[in-house]
Amino acid sequence: MAISKPEKEVVAQARGAPGVAPQWIPPVQGSLNVNVDAALSKNSNVAAMTAVARDKVGVFMGASALVLKGNSDPETAEVLACREGLALATDLLSRRVCIATDCATVVKNLEGPGMGCYSQVIRELKAGMATFDRAKIVHEGRASNVDAHRLARSSIYETEGRHVWFLFPPDGVCTSFTDV
Repeated sequence: MAISKPEKEVVAQARGAPGVAPQWIPPVQGSLNVNVDAALSKNSNVAAMTAVARDKVGVFMGASALVLKGNSDPETAEVLACREGLALATDLLSRRVCIATDCATVVKNLEGPGMGCYSQVIRELKAGMATFDRAKIVHEGRASNVDAHRLARSSIYETEGRHVWFLFPPDGVCTSFTDV
């Protein structure tokens, strides 16, 4: 396929090839790209699971943050961030989505039977993905996930619940590559 070679080059650049600045990895043609991340507060029992959606050329489409109390497990928070990414894709009426997380263990558990302390969320994710025409969850390094990481860190201080932004990104987000 003609599209696979350029994608591989971009992936190599984003994963930290020597001398190359990190950058966002575009989705497959026709898909929405949703980068997700989670952050846990060190001082309280608050977790923020976030998603930042961009179209194929990197234009901001929407962002969301789910702030919850009572979660202290990082992997569970990352799985919940993937679920938040699917929710954002649904809000944006997308039928094709690529969700990118910087947690390789979550992707590995999605590919297997998904057993573990967050197996119910894995099952929910798999069922949710089946409702899309095309949906996949992939691992990408943190270098290509800067905006979702920033949003997760800042959302810990938000009120509990779900927060969604359309048209305009939240302050400090989507500044990682303004030349797109």
